[in-house]
Amino acid sequence: MSALKLTGIVKRYGAQAVVDGLDLSIGAGEFVSLLGPSGCGKTTLLRIIAGLTPCDAGRVTVGDVDMTALPAHRRNIGVVFQSYALFPHLTVGENIAFGLKARGTPKAEIAAGVAQALKSVQLSALADRPISALSGGQQQRVAVARAIATRPRLILLDEPLSALDRKLRETMQIELRQMLRDAGMTAIFVTHDQDEALVMSDRIAVMNRGAIEQFDVPERIYARPRTQFTLNFVGLSSQVQGRIERRTADSLSVRTAHGMVMAPVPADMPGEAPDFTVGAEVLLGIRPEMIATSAAPDAPAANDSVNRIALRVGETVYRGSNRLVYFDAPSAPGIGPLMAELPAHAGTAPRNGDTMTLSWPVRDTLVFPLETAA
Repeated sequence: MSALKLTGIVKRYGAQAVVDGLDLSIGAGEFVSLLGPSGCGKTTLLRIIAGLTPCDAGRVTVGDVDMTALPAHRRNIGVVFQSYALFPHLTVGENIAFGLKARGTPKAEIAAGVAQALKSVQLSALADRPISALSGGQQQRVAVARAIATRPRLILLDEPLSALDRKLRETMQIELRQMLRDAGMTAIFVTHDQDEALVMSDRIAVMNRGAIEQFDVPERIYARPRTQFTLNFVGLSSQVQGRIERRTADSLSVRTAHGMVMAPVPADMPGEAPDFTVGAEVLLGIRPEMIATSAAPDAPAANDSVNRIALRVGETVYRGSNRLVYFDAPSAPGIGPLMAELPAHAGTAPRNGDTMTLSWPVRDTLVFPLETAA
C-alpha cells in the first residue's frame, strides 16, 4: 500500500497551471524529495498534500483514506516550514507539546510524547530552554520534533535547511534523514538544491512547469537522466550538438563539430519515445567526471567502446578536491559547455591553450532529442 498517492492533481492560478495533472505514489517509510527550480510547483504541491491549498482537480490519498476534501487539521500530516514557525514565547518543550494539546491529548501522554520527540532529535536536556536561546540547527530539530510528536501519517518539509550556513546544513542533512528513518516516518522534502536531494533521498521527483520530469532513485537521476531538463538541472554535464549519421539496433553514430561520437540508443525515454532516425538533430551529454584527458594533439577516431575527440583548453577552475577544465568549443543557445572534471591532486593542471584528447566510454554518452530551449 502506498503511504501517499496523488492522482491527476491540478492547480491553476488564472490561466496558468502551476500543477498540471500530476501523479505520484510514495511508499511507507520513504524519504522523497521534490526537486526543481523556483516556480516549478513543488511548494504548491506540498501545500495541496497538507490541505493548506485546495486542488482544482485530482485526488489525494494517504494510506487508504481519500483526503482530498478534508481540512488540514483533520489530515494528521506533520509540516516543517522553511522558517520553522516556532513560537518564540514558548519553551522547547511547550513548542513540541503544542500539537498534542490542540488535540486534547491527556497530560500524561503529552509528557511522554514530548520526551520521546526530544529524545529522537537529541535535545532532551533543552526542554525548558527558550527558543531564542537555540542555534539555527537546534531550532530545526525542534521543528522536526514538534512535527513528529503527534505521530503523523507523513511529514512534509518545505526547504527547512535553507537558512543554515553551508557546514551546518551539510551536517543537518545527514542528521535529519537519520532522525526521520529512526522514527519510521514517510517524508516529502521540498528543495531546489540538487546536492541536498541526492544526499538525503530514497527517490527524487524532478519537477518542471508543474509536472514530474523523472521520478527515480538518486543514482539513476544523476547517471541516467531521462530528459534534457533533468540532465541540465541535476549535476554538471558536458554537452555537444550533433546529427545522427548512422544507426544500428543498439548504437548511434553522431556527427558533431568535433568529430564522430557514438552513443547507445536510449531505452527508457518518457512519453512517446523518439525514434532517433538518421538525420535527426540530437544533444549528447557526458558527466564531466567520466571524461579522461591526455596531452595528445590528435584524437584517434571513436570506436565501439570509447569516444575520443581533440579540443583546446580554454579555462581551468580549481575547486579544492577537483578541477574543472573548460574547452574552447562554441555551442548553440541552450547547449552547455564542454568540460572535464579532473582530481586536483592528479599531476600538473592543464594550461590554457593546450590541445588535449578527451576520451570517455560510449556507454556513458547520453542522447536526447535536441530542444531549442533547455
